[in-house]
Amino acid sequence: MMEFKNPEYFLLLLLLPAILFWVSKQKRSSLQFSSVAKFKKIRDRSAYRFLFYLNLLRIAALVFMIIALARPQHVAAEREYEASGLDIMLALDISGSMLAEDFKPVNRMTVAKEEAKRFVRGRKSDRIGLVVFAKKSYTQCPLTLDYDVLMKLVDDVEIGMIKDGTAIGLGIANAVNRLRESDGKSKIIILLTDGDNNAGNIDPITAAELAKSFGIKIYTIGIGTGGMVPFPIDDPIFGKRYVQAKVDIDEKTLKRISDITGGLYFPARDAKMLSEIYQRIGELEKSNFKIKEYSSYGELFHYFLIPGLLILLLEISFRQLFFIKIP
Repeated sequence: MMEFKNPEYFLLLLLLPAILFWVSKQKRSSLQFSSVAKFKKIRDRSAYRFLFYLNLLRIAALVFMIIALARPQHVAAEREYEASGLDIMLALDISGSMLAEDFKPVNRMTVAKEEAKRFVRGRKSDRIGLVVFAKKSYTQCPLTLDYDVLMKLVDDVEIGMIKDGTAIGLGIANAVNRLRESDGKSKIIILLTDGDNNAGNIDPITAAELAKSFGIKIYTIGIGTGGMVPFPIDDPIFGKRYVQAKVDIDEKTLKRISDITGGLYFPARDAKMLSEIYQRIGELEKSNFKIKEYSSYGELFHYFLIPGLLILLLEISFRQLFFIKIP
């Protein structure tokens, strides 16, 4: 990167038009002739053109010298980052109820995956992983800094890859297992579900107490409008059609989970609310950055001063060689 130590010298460039005007108005030397009739026949204006080019050379020389006066410098900056990141596990419900299309024109799962990826893209030095749960729970991605791989694995999540059910306690326990030996400054679980616990052999409150014992904070998100919601059905005769089904979110349990661990509960009634929730969590849980910057400077003025002097010497030499000076 190049910068100028004394940029105020660039103001001298404003004087160049005035110099050109002053030179053009200078009274030229003359000789007295008894008759100029023969000179009027001369049409060759090459001398005037040559003089114009010489004036341009002088202006170019002055420009180079002014740039040299402004002291151009090459700046080499080195930065030293000290980042203290977080360890975050996303726990995503992939039960069949996530197919509900109350988030028109897409279903809950599509919105949940897109907002999870948006959240990941907004992090910098955090290790993030993903567990999924339905009747059982599996690790889709361990803690990683490779966000591209993580987002690819988020895309690969599909409803039906685990037998249907909602094992919230198992999902929390699996995420805790991934975080319990972490040496991160802060350990967080973001749990997203649209139902109540109806599977698994671990109670959600017990799992929350386990998370608390390892210093893990849980943010819970209840996704969906609740009540009667439309579900798509592939009818072999009539094709795709919708039926209304009742899906209740156990908000009481989700609030209890977050309260036990020092987190917060958020209801997400639509895609916009879910996006704002992830943004809020991102603001609450920030990584610490310390940046030290070192700069070294190298002088570059000679790259302009030397060409400027050479151009000036060339212009003076041509002027002395091709034009007669009259005392």
